[in-house]
Amino acid sequence: MKAAVITENGELDKVSVADVPRTTPGPGEVLVQVRSAALNHLDIWVRNGRPGVTLSMPHILGSDAAGIVAEVGADVQGISVGAEVIINPGLGCGKCECCRRGEQSECLIFGIVGMSRQGTFAEFVTVPATNVYLKPKHLDFNEAAALPLAYVTAWRMLMTRAVVKFGNTVLIHGIGGGVALAALQLAKMANAEVIVTSSSDEKLKKAQQFGADHIINYKTGNVKDSVMGITAGRGVDIVFETVGSATWQVDFAVVRKGGKIVICGVTGGPKAETNLQALYWNQLNIMGSTMGSDEDFRGMLAAVAAAKLKPVIDSVFPLAKAKEAMAKIEAGQQFGKIVLNIS
Repeated sequence: MKAAVITENGELDKVSVADVPRTTPGPGEVLVQVRSAALNHLDIWVRNGRPGVTLSMPHILGSDAAGIVAEVGADVQGISVGAEVIINPGLGCGKCECCRRGEQSECLIFGIVGMSRQGTFAEFVTVPATNVYLKPKHLDFNEAAALPLAYVTAWRMLMTRAVVKFGNTVLIHGIGGGVALAALQLAKMANAEVIVTSSSDEKLKKAQQFGADHIINYKTGNVKDSVMGITAGRGVDIVFETVGSATWQVDFAVVRKGGKIVICGVTGGPKAETNLQALYWNQLNIMGSTMGSDEDFRGMLAAVAAAKLKPVIDSVFPLAKAKEAMAKIEAGQQFGKIVLNIS
């Protein structure tokens, strides 16, 4: 079968589309014929190499996918060949205390499809049956493939960790990426007031089309002054943080007393100074968040189906142009998810 692979860690030139053996599902596993697979920044980090992660080469990249069940292994129940499905890329051990209380993303050996095992940028992928869910009927395969990692991450951050409420104000940095746009859509679903930032006026205008109530160009304006003006000096209830060190000081300047900062990524750097006096005096809640639990994934899918929500798709590439697709996400040129059409 055809797949986008690397044979060693490195830059974009290490990515190629090659023939690799098609796997056979073992007990408790299913083989999915991949119709569409979406890109994430995780694909870049896996390609470059991550401390403590050893890959079996050639390694197939990709975490998100939607497709059709082609085979089922022994002991698999409730999943039929021919079913249209979406893959939850989060992998827990299923046995530890975290997994047994339903918090798979807190598992000590938590992994992700495309990093901990072979990925989805291929004509077929084998995954545990517990990671397969029926595709929401209102979504095509490209749209469904864009959901998993970004939308379950945003769901856990907003719904499970920060517990967004009707009328809350939410600040989202760097609108345009998959997780940030997922947060915008989910926050508006929860009837929150949303402020977004970007250095691109074009992306800000597009964000307004998807419900952003206020837009701030951080290159031409002052985020702190703008946010405090919008909130009449109160500050926001929730800061949705995916950037890290580049925006960390702004977070503390714009969140209200008793407010929440929830962070899932550090695309702008992993190390930042924290004003501990502001932390305790303003009684702030700082929360880390990684992807989501099985319950988060089920809740996200149910909400998406009920609201007929559709992920924002930036562009679709054929599998043969996986390298070009990865170059686009690496350059930060996208507004929404970049998808590979596999078959």
